[in-house]
Amino acid sequence: MIYGNIIALDNVTLRIEDKEYVCVIGPSGCGKSTLIKCIAGIIHPTKGSVLIDGLPMERVSIEDRGIGYVFQDIALFPHLTVRQNLSYGLSVRNAPPTTITNVTNEMLDLVSMRERSTSYPNELSGGAQQKVAVGRAVATGSHLFLLDEPLGALDALVRTELRYELRKLAQDLGLTVIHVTHDQEEALSIADRVIVMKRGKIVEIGKPTDIYHSPEQLFTENFVGETNLLEGTIVEVHDPVCSVKVGRHLINVKAHGKRADQRVVITIRPEFVSINESTQGWNCRIKEITYLGGITQYVARDEYGLELVAQQPSSNSHRFRVDDKVIVSIQSTEHMLLFDYPVEGLEKETSLE
Repeated sequence: MIYGNIIALDNVTLRIEDKEYVCVIGPSGCGKSTLIKCIAGIIHPTKGSVLIDGLPMERVSIEDRGIGYVFQDIALFPHLTVRQNLSYGLSVRNAPPTTITNVTNEMLDLVSMRERSTSYPNELSGGAQQKVAVGRAVATGSHLFLLDEPLGALDALVRTELRYELRKLAQDLGLTVIHVTHDQEEALSIADRVIVMKRGKIVEIGKPTDIYHSPEQLFTENFVGETNLLEGTIVEVHDPVCSVKVGRHLINVKAHGKRADQRVVITIRPEFVSINESTQGWNCRIKEITYLGGITQYVARDEYGLELVAQQPSSNSHRFRVDDKVIVSIQSTEHMLLFDYPVEGLEKETSLE
């Protein structure tokens, strides 16, 4: 998909299975929304095809593609009640009055809005309005749903509650859903598969657990959640382990076919880095502390300037302070990943631009 000199989608190929719930994530401007707009028919791809149920969509209009589309901007008719908004799609398709009544009643129950059926959108909370928008899309009888950051404008607590309601709704009705979101936690918690995009390309597709714990790409490891990136060079290889020199330290990590003298990047999530005062590890000082509710995040730096981020439960009885001397250790080689050093450089590879 090309706009002038900008390549919005670059040779994107993917297959979504029937009744699958897929979340698409990536930095702003990576092509997420362009992707689902191509599927919906709002914009037409410069080249390539969109197939739904095996049928090409090039000559099929938006309204005839059998797609439900829910936007971030809650597009309800302000002059219509909840009931009227829910029934609108059926009315414009000239469905029989009894069908409109029955389906609308089902939707009111489905989105738990029966008691607010006579309310107008401006009398509802943002979460309630988005429920009505989803219910209106479901009422059309579509089985493929495109959700373009549908929860992005809602408060955090409402967003968390509604994402699980969306997932349950999709399961109960056997819907196929492509859900674009900027919220990584949202994607990991509800998706069957996650699609990671960057600069108009699909970087990786996988199950949420694989995307977080064992991604194939360095960009994915850095983009999804938080991680420590440690640049180093392999000193020795003794399969299945190799020794990597990182600053003044040697770290043993699974070799994965790497060779001696190869430049690499080791990654380790902060939750697998420990901070204490007595065990073996790296001598560091605490440089920064961030309280995050259930966990506390520490930035520790050794005497040579190498930094590691660690996270520990806030309930731990010991409380470190800035400039405390500590020992930093990595819990297990099982939690470390080893990547080739990027050809274009680490900063470019992990950039969100």
